[in-house]
Amino acid sequence: MFEMLVWAGAALSTAGLLGLIWCIVRVAKARRQNLQDEELRAAVQAVLPYNLGALLLSVLGLMLVMVGIFLG
Repeated sequence: MFEMLVWAGAALSTAGLLGLIWCIVRVAKARRQNLQDEELRAAVQAVLPYNLGALLLSVLGLMLVMVGIFLG
C-alpha cells in the first residue's frame, strides 16, 4: 500500500516538473518576442499562478514520496 504512495508522489512530482518546464518555455517565448517592458511584465504575471501551482504540485508529490518511504 505504501508503494502506491511513492508512485503517486512520483507522478505528482513529474506533473509539477512538466508544469515548471511549460512555464519556462512560455516566458522564454515572451522574451524572444522583444516585447515592451510592460507587455513582458504582463506575460510573466500571467504565468506566475501556473508556476506556483506547479511548484505546489511538485512539493506535494515529494512529500508523498517521503511519507511512503518512511511508512513502508
